[in-house]
Parts: sequence; structure tokens; C-alpha cells
Amino acid sequence: MNHKPTTPDHNPETNFSKLWWQFFDWVAVVPWPKMVVLCFLAFIVAGILHLPSIFYLAILATVVMKILAGGKRRADIAASAASERADVEALERRLLEAQVAVLQAQVEPHFLFNTLALIGQYIETDPPEAARIHKHLIDYLRAAVPQMRAGGGTTLAEQINLSRAYLNIMQARMKERLRVAIEVPDVLNEARFPPMMLQSVVENAIKHGLEPKLAGGEIKIRARLAEGDLVVEVIDNGAGFNPRAKDGVGLANIRERLKILYGGKAQLVIEVPPQGGTAVAIHVPYHLNEK
Repeated sequence: MNHKPTTPDHNPETNFSKLWWQFFDWVAVVPWPKMVVLCFLAFIVAGILHLPSIFYLAILATVVMKILAGGKRRADIAASAASERADVEALERRLLEAQVAVLQAQVEPHFLFNTLALIGQYIETDPPEAARIHKHLIDYLRAAVPQMRAGGGTTLAEQINLSRAYLNIMQARMKERLRVAIEVPDVLNEARFPPMMLQSVVENAIKHGLEPKLAGGEIKIRARLAEGDLVVEVIDNGAGFNPRAKDGVGLANIRERLKILYGGKAQLVIEVPPQGGTAVAIHVPYHLNEK
């Protein structure tokens, strides 16, 4: 029987994937001072060699990856430390808190890279539009990064600003397929609201409700008071919610966080409106943020 000799894997896609993950791991652990120096030198070299604008976007993407990877790594360390020193009951709570920190540190990579690619595309064809999307991305990161680093309470206004920046970017991508309406009374801006929770619901509505629908649709964010509770709703007229399906990781995580933060005083309600689509409402006790 003839045996064919084994040969090394020369698949370019496999090699590129390995190099990519090695680079990602390096970005995650490299000290910030070294990262700043390298980025500064890269900008100098780009200016001397007159490299194209996409090179500057690559540097920006590297810095953003450092923020995301570093936050996830710190959260993983916190989860590991909690699992070693806590008893069974405290362990469950601390592990869940660490998982929340991980989720808060994970800005969807595909969203980030797709946005950078969209900016690169418009740089050549429509520079003013590229500048607008770039501003929306900065607004999004400016709102998201502090929430990744701090797991404490935030205000409803901060959560609305984060979702608004995200939806501005999605509108630039989906164009007329996405319509947005935000109806939040000014009096509720300073109400306390958990970080990244509204954003998870909004992303879920886009990903599972509106993007799969050829004609797109509308997403509406509303807030109101009801019997001493702050009720924040995300309503879309997209593909709809399957009542037989499980909540999925995002919504299940929201339920667990609400249970930890408020006990039985908060809830996540999912409904199917008569006109179709999905309505998700987060009920939390109403408290004003303490300045």
C-alpha cells in the first residue's frame, strides 16, 4: 500500500488566520506605552511615505482592538480570581458579574470592522459621508469605552446616546432600509439604568429583526414611567420573534443581570405587536442618578 507523504499546510487562508490571531493576541497583551510609541512611529512613517488613508484606518483599528482585547482579558482574569476564592453561592454571583464584564468589553467585532471598511469605501467615493460615519464611530466608542471599564450604574441618557451613535452608523450602512425613532422625555434622562443593556436589545433587533428583512423597517426606542418603574422599550417591525425559540445569550444575560441587580423588582418582557415585529421592554425600579 502506497502512503502519500504528509506535507505542511500551505493554505494561504489558514496561514493568514494564524497570523491574524497571533497579531490579535500580541495587541491584547502589549503594554500601552509601547503601543502608543509604535502608533506614533507608524503615523510618522505614513506621513513620510505618503501612504493611503486606509493605513491610518488600520492604525485606528489596532488601537480599538487593544481597548477591546484588554478589557476582555481583565474580565477573564477577574472571573478566574473569583472562581478560586469564592464559595459556591458567592461563586455563582461573581462568575456572572465577570461574564457581564466580558460582554460589556465585547463590542461586536464584525460591526467594528464593517464600519471601518465602510469608511474606507467612502473615502474614495464620498469623503463627506466618510467623515460623518467616522464621527459616529468616535461618538459610539466615546460612549462605549467608559462603560466597558466601569460596571457601575449609568444614566438612561448615556445609554440612549450609545444606541443613537450605533444606529447612526447602521443607517449609513442600511440607508433607507432603516428608520429610527427615539421618544424619551427629558425628565427621564437622569434616571439610573444598567450599562450596555439597552444596547444589547437594540443590536438584537437590528440583527434578528430588521437586517434579515429585505425592505428593512423601523426601530423605535421609548421610555416611560409605570407604577414606580422605569420602562424602556425597543420596538421593531422586522422579521418577528419566534415564541418557541430560546431567548439566546444576549436576552438570557439581561434576565440574569436584572435578577442580580434588582432581585424580583425588575423584568424583561418580550411581546409580538399586532402589526408584527417584536417589542422588548425592560422594567427597572425608577431612581434618579446621584450626582
